[in-house]
Amino acid sequence: MIPLSDHTVLLAAIAIFAISYAFIATEKVHRVAAALGGVAAMTVIGLVDADSAFFDKHTGVDWNVIFLLFGMMVIVGILKHTGLFEFLALWAAKTSHGRPARLMTLLILITAGLSPVLDNVTTVLLVAPVALSVCARLGLSPTPYLITLVFASNIGGTATLIGDPPNIIIASRGGLTFNDFLIHSLPISVVLIVGLVFLARFLFRRDLAVETLNDVHDIRPGDAITDVRRLVRCLVVLAVVMVAFGLHTVLHLDPSIVAMLGAGAMVVVAGATPEEFLAEIEWTTLAFFMALFVLVGGLVEVGVIGDVGRWAADTMGEHELLASTVLLFGSAVVGAFVDNIPYTAATVPIVDDMVAASPNDGSGSPLWWAFVLGADLGGNTTAVAAGANVVVLGIAAKAGSPISFWKFTRYGVVVTFASLVVAWFYVWLRYFVLA
Repeated sequence: MIPLSDHTVLLAAIAIFAISYAFIATEKVHRVAAALGGVAAMTVIGLVDADSAFFDKHTGVDWNVIFLLFGMMVIVGILKHTGLFEFLALWAAKTSHGRPARLMTLLILITAGLSPVLDNVTTVLLVAPVALSVCARLGLSPTPYLITLVFASNIGGTATLIGDPPNIIIASRGGLTFNDFLIHSLPISVVLIVGLVFLARFLFRRDLAVETLNDVHDIRPGDAITDVRRLVRCLVVLAVVMVAFGLHTVLHLDPSIVAMLGAGAMVVVAGATPEEFLAEIEWTTLAFFMALFVLVGGLVEVGVIGDVGRWAADTMGEHELLASTVLLFGSAVVGAFVDNIPYTAATVPIVDDMVAASPNDGSGSPLWWAFVLGADLGGNTTAVAAGANVVVLGIAAKAGSPISFWKFTRYGVVVTFASLVVAWFYVWLRYFVLA
């Protein structure tokens, strides 16, 4: 432990973290390079060694998060090869009968339905290309559909522990279970998705009023499934994994173990080759997470995180509603300008200290759920607020239908503000009025 009186090391650690974070936020340097560079600098000044980086619970890599992500990436990678996701999107196009408003609603519901099970980036990677294809066939501008896919994925991801990377980080630190998210986060997620359906119809009313080519009669969703028996086996494994997530406290298995067991079972029943499922692993994302945990651990080591947490807890006092409000809206505002993953990793130790000092500690604390909602919903605000946003804008540009930063933000600010207001009433009503 570096003594707090050593101001040189303390200031150096803060400076290294701030510079690394600035590079991550502005994307002037690849985020993995920025995070690893920060870790290297902290190693040079003596803050990081093998024990603190790989084995310390408070300052090292959170391996539960890493292996949970890895396991789910394998599962999703194998499911991708079954054609399931393309089937769902083509089914939406067929069912909509070429009507823009109905097509948008179905795509929102499909995306929101996948997001609690898959991470947001994977969801949009699978659905966005098919949405582009359907829009091209119907003679529709893909912009409103792609933008709403982002909104639906970020909102839907709030529902479960595995739906969005910030949830995984928060759950690991706060000891929150899969069922805790179903109890506390799923209800508001459903409400917000229903609200998004109506809000999107209003925001894009002009785009949805156009005539289409109605060329959907020859769309055959079933053609997307090339091996029905393989798909059925994979869906059985996925169902077992979801049940195990819900019962992991009874089974005494961490979510990371459930995900790894599920990944192994999926590989076996699908007969997948290493080339098939390892190619789908987002290695840069895993490397970024590991470096980020160590980078934040450096601030924990010098006592910065603990001091900020104690200051926040003392300032909050017994004003839990005020603290929840600040966490909800503050997380969304900060998350609008920087990726919500590094923000969450840096802030979660502080919230942990605040929860410990609050009257309602544990999974029932409104502070945890205000933090979850703020971090996740803030991802809809701007084009750089979440990974799914960046991915979709890249897909749109490559397809010849670029979406500008400001066009996305114009709609994103409205959706985020409306979502946060509804979320605040939910937190206030559930944890302070009806508690």
